[in-house]
Amino acid sequence: MQIDSVGIILLAAGASARMGEPKQLLRFQGETLARRAAKIALAVSARVVVTLGARIEITRNEVEDLPVEIAENVNWKAGMSGSIKVGLEKLLSDSNELKAVIVMVCDQPLVDEIILGKIIKTFGQPNALIVACEYENTLGVPALFHRRLFPELLALDAQTGAKRLIKKYHAQTAAVSFPEGAFDVDTPTDYENLMKNFS
Repeated sequence: MQIDSVGIILLAAGASARMGEPKQLLRFQGETLARRAAKIALAVSARVVVTLGARIEITRNEVEDLPVEIAENVNWKAGMSGSIKVGLEKLLSDSNELKAVIVMVCDQPLVDEIILGKIIKTFGQPNALIVACEYENTLGVPALFHRRLFPELLALDAQTGAKRLIKKYHAQTAAVSFPEGAFDVDTPTDYENLMKNFS
């Protein structure tokens, strides 16, 4: 069931230097990673922004027929935080009613609507400013941030991504176990493993 009080920013702007080709456009279970992630986001939220940068026209073609908004990060080379900022700005320009935002990436192919639903459900816990996924002894994306943290998300610089906020507000961060989150697609070997073990 879609909700409109929690927006989702899908980060898909990077150049995939270690992969050698845009990993957003790699195919998995019949769809590109970018399109698949966007559809999963739409399964739980009516407010989804996809941030694009490198290879923008090709990636745009993969998602523009979906009911998502697109935000271009012209400074995509500077890092992920710029995409978070343009994505959040896009969400806030359309609505001031958001209670929280989830940041997710398209190169975690094992993310599904079930884990996103658990994140949103966990957001109801008292005093939770952040809900982050727990895997390999760390907390990371997909991660949800309370609207009280929107100013700090907008103030991120290239050197300090959203992980800094998870560390800063560790005592007010709720964890959702998601061991599969440790698997991401950064290299050709990762992609080979994905297709071998999960396709």
